[in-house]
Amino acid sequence: MAHIAARRDERRAALERTPQGEPPLLYVIVASGNIYEDRTAAVAAAEAGAQIIAVIRSTGQSLLDFVPFGPTTEGFGGTYATQANFAIMREALDTIGEKLGRYIMLTNYASGLCMPEIASMAALERLDMLLNDSMYGILFRDINMKRTFVDQHFSRMLNAYSGIIINTGEDNYLTTADAVEQAPAVLASQFINEEFAHRAGMPDKQIGLGDAYEIDPALQDGFLFQVAQAQLARQIFPDAPLKYMPPTKHMTGDIFKGHLIDAMFNLTSVMTKQTIHLCGMLTEAIHTPFLGDRALAIENARYVMNTARHFGDEISFKPDGRIETRARDVLRDCRALLEKVETRGLMDSIAAGVFADVKRPPDGGRGFDGVFARAEGYYNPFEEALRA
Repeated sequence: MAHIAARRDERRAALERTPQGEPPLLYVIVASGNIYEDRTAAVAAAEAGAQIIAVIRSTGQSLLDFVPFGPTTEGFGGTYATQANFAIMREALDTIGEKLGRYIMLTNYASGLCMPEIASMAALERLDMLLNDSMYGILFRDINMKRTFVDQHFSRMLNAYSGIIINTGEDNYLTTADAVEQAPAVLASQFINEEFAHRAGMPDKQIGLGDAYEIDPALQDGFLFQVAQAQLARQIFPDAPLKYMPPTKHMTGDIFKGHLIDAMFNLTSVMTKQTIHLCGMLTEAIHTPFLGDRALAIENARYVMNTARHFGDEISFKPDGRIETRARDVLRDCRALLEKVETRGLMDSIAAGVFADVKRPPDGGRGFDGVFARAEGYYNPFEEALRA
């Protein structure tokens, strides 16, 4: 616990010495499978202007009920999350951050069957953000809901103590179902994630609620709907470091159109004051991004966010106009959905397919064999220390 507190203090001192700059903070992903190649790509991205680096995990790691050990040089669609890999990337980002004069944040994934274990490693190695959603593993990885609710709670207690910002996964609703129809469920999930985080002791400044720019670009006034959703989240959660995810579902391989859609996404982000901005790639749906793809994505975002920096401060929304009406409709439908959840109960609501049209049974799914009732004499000294 003392070591984690010391790492937390290191982060605070580094941010004071080398501040990040004004949000939205530009976030890019590296994912080669080889941590040493990821390190090279991360440094190049930081030099191009990235402020947050995320290392995507190898496909399927969320279903492993253990954490691999040591540096890794092979992976599938990503790089294994190990404590050694965390340390390698942390050292590289600290070095380039000192050179550039701005702190570079490091992100990984605490989801799946090892949420508390990865949260512990992240705290020890001074990661800054972790993807950590209260329902993602249930809905999209078929992990038992009781296991997930227990694990997300303890992992978030660790995150709260270590100063790590969580990123929730509402973007997954929009990539698996229609983004317009799922908007109320996204907002409902944000409310649920916020409540679970508060119960684990997390302050608003560490709760990075998610959303994504995933409405079909062929939809008339789709941009207005995107602005409505993003502005609604910002006004409802004014102190949360909102995370805005880029378009992926409707990217076709047309890099010119894709780059333009990303620019509209960038504009929405800066005008609605999002905090964490995952840069969209013009080569989405073609291949894993090259160094040049990331550089172009960062250049696009930096241009739009600089030229439109205070655009959101200069405009107001037409009363009863399309944007305001859309936001009001989403909020109304979200409330109706949450009232149904309150009546039915959260676990029964998940079993009924209320979220993302996915049904999961309370006693089914991966990891259920690791769920036990607490014995009468159960005592967890770390839980007590984290609550103190």
